[in-house]
Amino acid sequence: MTESLHTRVMAIDGGGTRCRLALWTGRDVVSVETGSANVSTDFDGGVCQIIEGVGALAAKVGESAEALSALPAFVGLAGVTGPEIAERLRQALPFAHLRIEDDRPAALRGALGDRDGVIAHCGTGSFFGSRIAGTMRFSGGWGSVLGDEASAQWIGRAALKATLRAVDGRLNPSGLSRTLLDRFDGAAGIVRFAGSADPKDFGALAPLVTAQAAAGDALGRRIMADGASDIAQSLPAIGWAPGLTICLTGGIGPHFEPYLPAAMQACVSASVDEPLAGALSLARDFAREAAQ
Repeated sequence: MTESLHTRVMAIDGGGTRCRLALWTGRDVVSVETGSANVSTDFDGGVCQIIEGVGALAAKVGESAEALSALPAFVGLAGVTGPEIAERLRQALPFAHLRIEDDRPAALRGALGDRDGVIAHCGTGSFFGSRIAGTMRFSGGWGSVLGDEASAQWIGRAALKATLRAVDGRLNPSGLSRTLLDRFDGAAGIVRFAGSADPKDFGALAPLVTAQAAAGDALGRRIMADGASDIAQSLPAIGWAPGLTICLTGGIGPHFEPYLPAAMQACVSASVDEPLAGALSLARDFAREAAQ
């Protein structure tokens, strides 16, 4: 291969809400989007979304899926929890030259660019990451049952729990709790919904909570403050110190900024780019290493 900046590469960034695929043509980026691709919660579904996306991307650039599958590819997916599932994924995908990671390195690279700093990535799920003096560290990302604090699905669950506590008289009701009771036809409807809901279903409630909190709703603000507290405790554990850049990423992450301690708010900075761009950078790194 020639210098990786001029080598065509593929990148895939997938999570609980969507999967995005991109081709670096050597001149520009062409991308497509498919559905949810978390290979821990739905391995076969995630594989199908990737294969479908390769076909859509091939059609978009007027090539065969086989031609794109021959390119160096970086895959960063939610749910890649270790070597065993990574190898299973490697066997299931059509790529000839493939590097597989979870979705965290791509998000970290995309957000920070060349800077040192930390991220709190809060999408459907959540995790925390840092890059300091070239070393990456991560925490969280353990899924909806055992972790994903401050994620969209965590916010949705917390809002439903708070609403039921308001029904019990353990918390004061608010506009948020009344809205949720109306939406689900009372407490029994909330319980029915929660019994079959997946993380994406819970996460769909998060925009209501963030909007209510921004308007001053007490329960909404309490939920957001609890999530921000988790972020504030997690970032120092992976190396954050005052003065170091913080990026709040994912669909929900930026909404936590007003609830963070003042020292952290002072360090919040806009992301350089999105996770898909980070995945493309990692794909170029992979191509460069393969060329050597």
